Amino acid sequence: MKNTSLFIPILFLLSFSLQQTVQVSSFTQRNQEFEKSASSRTLEQEHEHAHEVHCSRERSRAAWKIIEEYLMPFLEQEHYEMSSKCRLHPDTDLFRDQEQHKIHLDINEWQCGYCKKSFRAEKFLDQHFDNRHYNLLNVSGSKCLADLCGALHCDVVMDTKSSKTKCNPAAAARNHHLCEGLADSCFPINQGPSARRLNELFLHQFCHAHTCSRKHKHFPRGGKKQLSVFYLAISILTLMLLPIFYLIVYLHQREMRTGTQDLRRISKVGQKAKPS
Repeated sequence: MKNTSLFIPILFLLSFSLQQTVQVSSFTQRNQEFEKSASSRTLEQEHEHAHEVHCSRERSRAAWKIIEEYLMPFLEQEHYEMSSKCRLHPDTDLFRDQEQHKIHLDINEWQCGYCKKSFRAEKFLDQHFDNRHYNLLNVSGSKCLADLCGALHCDVVMDTKSSKTKCNPAAAARNHHLCEGLADSCFPINQGPSARRLNELFLHQFCHAHTCSRKHKHFPRGGKKQLSVFYLAISILTLMLLPIFYLIVYLHQREMRTGTQDLRRISKVGQKAKPS
């Protein structure tokens, strides 16, 4: 009987100890899961901040269109190759690779060149690049082309600046200084005649308009569109004049043949008229 009375408290203590152990184990597991989820959220947040890029894709695109239209045709004429250190070089554009992987199939159809997914508008494709292909951005080796918008007159091309907006002399002077810096770094005048001519062109094309006097026009040397229209006009004029030229040559040759035949006829008549 004594053994039985001793056994019951021992059994109760064992049961209570086992219950405490289970509770402690459960609490420890929940704590580990919480710490794991918290660390996971922290890593996700760090990952999100890691690919966050403070650079306007739209203004970078506008800057590159200006370079492509109002500068590149003149570089091609001079057979000049920009240094990779030049901020205007395509390789320095943060979004250049993604922009080259845009496929414009139709008016309302854009396709991602990486994964072939289609979108109704370019802005949705831009969002897709930001969300799915941000890892393809060369953040370390490239720079934000939008930072050059002040020098390249992006607001004029994007039509975001009202003509009634009052000119800020300090901003104009700052953009003019940035513009001259680009001209000197990309087209050093000590690197030959081509670089000297392009330096002068860049100053006229972009820098001289950074003033509040409004005496200078934007892109006075024209660009790809103007040059293409000029070449088109020359081609049409050439095609119109060629038939006229060939017609004149044909008439001249025919007249020469007719004159030759007349001379032969006259000579034959003269020979018959001579006395035997």
